Amino acid sequence: MKVATKEVEEYWVEFCAVTGTSADEPYQFWYFGNTAEMAAELAQLVIEGRKTATASLSEVNELIPDEAPVLGGYSVVTDFEGQPRCVVRTIGIRHIPFCEVDSQFAFDEGEGDRSLVHWREVHSNYFADEAAAIGIGFGNESMICCERFELLYK
Repeated sequence: MKVATKEVEEYWVEFCAVTGTSADEPYQFWYFGNTAEMAAELAQLVIEGRKTATASLSEVNELIPDEAPVLGGYSVVTDFEGQPRCVVRTIGIRHIPFCEVDSQFAFDEGEGDRSLVHWREVHSNYFADEAAAIGIGFGNESMICCERFELLYK
């Protein structure tokens, strides 16, 4: 299990104080993607209000359940180095095959030109690499966790 940095813990306490959320409420902390550039870019899209959804491989979430999205759960989104950027709350989770992800979800992810074509190209490559790194397969029928969230604090 990952341990929060001092900065993440302090950010969480600040968020709780400002919003009236109980500091005892469980929360996760994570960054988008697998590079510093991707983590920074996608966190900024959340802060700007352009990105309100994200996707992950359901099979990876099953392998690492402590890091899987939780409906109603809070998350401190960080940069690649673990510095907090914002707090979001998961408001929807849907597991569907990769080939069934629709244009609205692609738009809500807020990346690139926000088209489904762009989403499929970028995510197909990302998920294929992620799956290969842990020794699982990836294809059009692979289950995707489509998560929607709301920005609560920046």
